[in-house]
Amino acid sequence: MSQSPISCELHDYIEIACMHRYQIKIKLKGGRVVTGVAVDTSVTAEKKECLVIENGERQSIELTQIARIEALSPDAVFKEIDF
Repeated sequence: MSQSPISCELHDYIEIACMHRYQIKIKLKGGRVVTGVAVDTSVTAEKKECLVIENGERQSIELTQIARIEALSPDAVFKEIDF
């Protein structure tokens, strides 16, 4: 079963985080937590949208797997976003 894409409003927050290179903490739907700098978005060969972060290495996180993003950077335009 494929998951629905995220809303445009949530996608806007991801774009803001990437544009400003925010340090973020991501809680995934499975409970795992990942931190890093938001750098870009990408689309896989299977047409799945991902957030690319850097945390010593580049890591792609499928947008539909994100439960919450917390901006850790000072003066971020958002604090926490629930997906």
